[in-house]
Amino acid sequence: MKKKKFYLFFKRLLDIICSFLAIIVFAIPMLIVAIAIKCDSKGPILFKQERVGKNKKLFKIWKFRSMYIDTDPNAPTRDLHNADSHITRVGRFIRKTSIDELPQLFNILFGKMSVVGPRPVLMVEHELIQERDRYGANDIRPGLTGLAQISGRDVLNAEDKAKLDGEYVKKMSLIMDIKLIFKTIGVVFKQEGVVEGDKVKEKSLPQASFESPHTAPSESSEENAEDKQVVHN
Repeated sequence: MKKKKFYLFFKRLLDIICSFLAIIVFAIPMLIVAIAIKCDSKGPILFKQERVGKNKKLFKIWKFRSMYIDTDPNAPTRDLHNADSHITRVGRFIRKTSIDELPQLFNILFGKMSVVGPRPVLMVEHELIQERDRYGANDIRPGLTGLAQISGRDVLNAEDKAKLDGEYVKKMSLIMDIKLIFKTIGVVFKQEGVVEGDKVKEKSLPQASFESPHTAPSESSEENAEDKQVVHN
């Protein structure tokens, strides 16, 4: 019990330090992105949306706006027909590179999120929320990245994503967090697992990349990939 409290204390401390330093380091790039978004299309620079946080309490997640303002703000990307038509020119780039997620550094700094944890989901994603309840994954702060995020991302179904989130909850440690952060850097550069809208249905789970340092894929992963898909968060 003391070991867990010690870990959670340092996890939060590292969240504060890392997010604060990252905000300073990425300040100029974020300013450039903000200007590009404003010049590219009408609408606000930031996109704010309610997501499920720790203990299923709702909070406002911050992202760089990547879609046109006439797009339904509460619709999961997977439900958008021809999602590319809703995404702006700048939006395509920042989504593929995950630059759109950078404003979440402020969510981390303010204690609503962590650097590592299950990705925050929409309230309408009932299946994933229920599956996470089985593994205790709704009881911790959601993360900027996580085990499921680097093990398939958009092409994972709700069941497999929740299992990976549960695996993280069971084995979470500072060493695991550090490994996942470095793994995330590689995944972002390779742009693995990024699939938009109804294209998700055409995408099957990658054979080689669905591996994490701590878990293996379930036997039903590929069979269910087309039936239960998870939105790009």
